[in-house]
Amino acid sequence: MIEPWPGLPYPLGATFDGAGTNFAVFSEVAERVDLCLYDEDGAEHCITLPEQTGHVWHGYLAGVGPGQRYGLRADGPYEPQRGLRCLHSKLLLDPYAKAIEGGVRWSPAVLPYEPGKPEGPPNTADSAGDVPRSVVVNPFFDWANDRPPGTAVSDSVIYELHVKGFTARHPDIPPELRGTYAGLAHPAAVDHLVDLGVTAVELMPVHHFVHDAHLLDRGLRNYWGYNTIGYFAPHDEYAAGNRAGDQVTEFKSMVRTLHEAGLEVILDVVYNHTAEGNHLGPLLSFKGLDNPAYYRLVADDPRFYTDYTGTGNSLNVRHPNVLQLIMDSLRYWVTEMHVDGFRFDLAATLARGLHAVDRLSSFFDLIQQDPIVSRTKLIAEPWDVGEGGYQVGNFPPLWQEWNGKYRDTVRDFWRGVDATVGELANRLTGSSDLYLSDGRRPAASVNLVTAHDGFTLADLVAYNEKHNEANGEGNRDGESHNRSWNCGVEGPTEDPEVVSLRQRQQRNLLVTLLSSQGVPMLVYGDELGRTQGGNNNAYCQDNEVSWVDWEHVDTELSAFTRRLISLRREQPVLRRRNWFAGHPTGHAGAEGEPLPDIAWFAPDGTEMTEEQWESGYAKSLAAFLNGEGIASRDRQGRPIVGDSLVLLSNAHWDTVDFVLPPPRWGQEWRVVITSDPMLDALAPTLGAASALPVPGRTVVVLVRSGA
Repeated sequence: MIEPWPGLPYPLGATFDGAGTNFAVFSEVAERVDLCLYDEDGAEHCITLPEQTGHVWHGYLAGVGPGQRYGLRADGPYEPQRGLRCLHSKLLLDPYAKAIEGGVRWSPAVLPYEPGKPEGPPNTADSAGDVPRSVVVNPFFDWANDRPPGTAVSDSVIYELHVKGFTARHPDIPPELRGTYAGLAHPAAVDHLVDLGVTAVELMPVHHFVHDAHLLDRGLRNYWGYNTIGYFAPHDEYAAGNRAGDQVTEFKSMVRTLHEAGLEVILDVVYNHTAEGNHLGPLLSFKGLDNPAYYRLVADDPRFYTDYTGTGNSLNVRHPNVLQLIMDSLRYWVTEMHVDGFRFDLAATLARGLHAVDRLSSFFDLIQQDPIVSRTKLIAEPWDVGEGGYQVGNFPPLWQEWNGKYRDTVRDFWRGVDATVGELANRLTGSSDLYLSDGRRPAASVNLVTAHDGFTLADLVAYNEKHNEANGEGNRDGESHNRSWNCGVEGPTEDPEVVSLRQRQQRNLLVTLLSSQGVPMLVYGDELGRTQGGNNNAYCQDNEVSWVDWEHVDTELSAFTRRLISLRREQPVLRRRNWFAGHPTGHAGAEGEPLPDIAWFAPDGTEMTEEQWESGYAKSLAAFLNGEGIASRDRQGRPIVGDSLVLLSNAHWDTVDFVLPPPRWGQEWRVVITSDPMLDALAPTLGAASALPVPGRTVVVLVRSGA
């Protein structure tokens, strides 16, 4: 067997240099760490790492290279009452593994205790046959002329996408590539994204994750992937290749292809918890190496885990080595994998100090000063399940946030809820009430009406109640209900009136989303009419429930969405970099008078009064957006000069006659898009102060012409 050299304590993980591999792993509590190598037949050869520097155990093995499977064993105290859970019998993943092969076989051997006896003696059964392997990877890759697209934040349109679900049923992608990174890089997938007009794909978790035992017992899987066990490793089940480590090269190739098409790649990352669960969970990696360093333990009883995530544990971001792991992971995905940004799941957990959410926590300080990560797109899911965890509007200036208030307000307005027009105006203009005070701009708001978590767009307007029976939890999981969309019929129907209403409501939501200031986010398949049959928590449905059915898509809705995104791209006033001020801009109207950058009108064509804003019954609103003097550039650097727009939103059931603004706002207006197919087909041109009957539950966008 090869004798190890002392090697180096950094970088952590397995680092191949062309001649051999350096191994380094952090553990403050271990008394010895063994590196176990596995040959093609699965035979194990263990070597004790010879050196310890600053609580990092390390060693170098000449001749060991890419494809080598390995694991770690930590010899140290097993004293759960003190929070210590080292067991040499458990094979552990390297927290810095760049590739991981295989999943967990949920035998009793993966548990640190004898089955049914969590307070009893340690379980000394060897887990090596039941856990994944870490893999040494080749860091060398030909990136050719790869460049990040560098899309301005204000110009971004994000598309939340599941690597497998987006491609698993695509008929134009070869079967062997469907559901993989290579499948997402296939021209059929890329062409759809480019034609749609989005600027970035936000990939649901691709860090290596674990399928929960309770799901596998029910014949289900952790489809969404919010159960991370490897923060540096692309999930191996999304690789078309079958050699150890293929997923790394395949992921890089995918990123390079998407960049060539002008698409940015944003990763949904889960640094708030891991797949090891609570005190009843398995020993797979972090627990067995240094449990009190990696996890937040209950202070007066460290047998148990503090849980701000609802998953059993929370990473201990107060510990310097855990902060180092997160920052090293983020930098790795930027520098080595070339991704363009991150969306942080349950990000409020990362901001917790001793208990409360602290927006000046060490994690945010590190992000702020990091010369690599601070330049990427940083998006927070600004809540967790702990006390005080709802933190929309409270993240630091570099950050964007999923705007939950936007989602709720827009849904409420189009459902016809009273007293929402004032709130809607706030959301349409970028949510200045949330983001203006700390110097952020409208693009801080990532606007959404749907996300992976909840109903799809088609289901949102078709179901009043969730239908999660297939999840095996008695329909108790997921948000309790969808309130009421008053569409008359639950689920699929051929009733033409109900079908028409649902189509309008989907289009209303899309028009509002893509005409709001901020950054719009679409969910994969929403533009195609994707349905989950009313399941609003399809986290475990790795099947046709969640996958896009490319054979049965709503082609009219898809074309409508493309037109909307194109309109947003053509009209800079829909993606302003700065806040509306509400006062004259210096750009004169049709009669030579200065016009404000924004104005609000009642249906009768008069500017909104305070009394009308405060009316609890108003369900209709008109907005004038002054596009004069606002210009931008396309991806080729060519100037785009737009014009002024009027948005007419009618959430009433009945038709409302909207009177267009007086002549000084514009002499002539042309309908460019509307959620009502009848109006859309007419595409009328109207003069100033003329009336336009807008049917119930309809939105209309007009552009000034002939000015």
